[in-house]
Amino acid sequence: MPQSHHSHSGQFCKHASGTLEEVVIEAIRKGFDTFGLTEHVPRYRVEDLYPEEEGMSIDSLRAQFDAFLTEAHRLKAKYASQINLLVGLETESITKVDLDELDALLASSGDRIEYLVGSVHHVNGIPIDFDKETFVKALESFNQTGSEVLSEARVHDTMEAFLCSYFDSQYELMRRFHPEVIGHFDLCRLYNPCLRFRDYPGAMERIHRNVQYAVEYGSLFELNAAAFRKGWDASYPGEDVVEIILATGGRFALSDDSHGPHAVGLNYHRLPDYARRAGISEVWVLERPTTPNRNAAGRGLVPRRVSNPWSEHPLWSRGQ
Repeated sequence: MPQSHHSHSGQFCKHASGTLEEVVIEAIRKGFDTFGLTEHVPRYRVEDLYPEEEGMSIDSLRAQFDAFLTEAHRLKAKYASQINLLVGLETESITKVDLDELDALLASSGDRIEYLVGSVHHVNGIPIDFDKETFVKALESFNQTGSEVLSEARVHDTMEAFLCSYFDSQYELMRRFHPEVIGHFDLCRLYNPCLRFRDYPGAMERIHRNVQYAVEYGSLFELNAAAFRKGWDASYPGEDVVEIILATGGRFALSDDSHGPHAVGLNYHRLPDYARRAGISEVWVLERPTTPNRNAAGRGLVPRRVSNPWSEHPLWSRGQ
């Protein structure tokens, strides 16, 4: 204890820092017992590359991801006596191409990919977490009037269409791939943390649908501490979504969503208070079962409830 199911490194993610091994060493130093290595899947269109990837080809992104899997499994073996490393990936859902290519990637990779963090970072093909300007562009893509000045009703309808599109993409991702961990469930309100989903009936309907579906096939919902460094006073998901997940019988797992060794366990000291405030009394962790067992997606990691008092590890008292 503790664990993280979601991380990145500068070696394989251009907006992160440090090598994958440096990330692992820092996780060991901080006392993690389980740590998930989950680089982004490749993107498959040049127009979907980020500015820091300028000059990279689609083929080089594919090669980079394959190199990640090789290095992750090398580290898993090298540090097996000190930490339980899980090797997975974080999804993209920009267009149907990404989902079709993920199908092919999973088929060709076999057990090298142990689990998925199911995340959506784009709406209408536009990034929603890159910066505020790009987020606004994604939101405005649902403005059907073409006018820069909208009535209050049109502003509401534009936001609802945006939210509904996000949650529809999330549902399709879950339906096709049954990710073991649902990544930052409510990333769609990154720049609007006070947004109340109950003000958008279409979005609320989809949230209930998505949560119900994930619970039925056995997914975990991550408590993602990255929201704290984004200025939230909560992790992802916010309390209103947590309430729905708990009422539906959902389970939570911990994630730091670190983007380099400097961010391993960042703001984890704030998670226990948030969990208590939101009514979360237990957390779960993915593990390799002692007897052969396959989850709903046909992969080999299954959830286990953390039996020890999860909030009593010394890491929680270290302000960082």
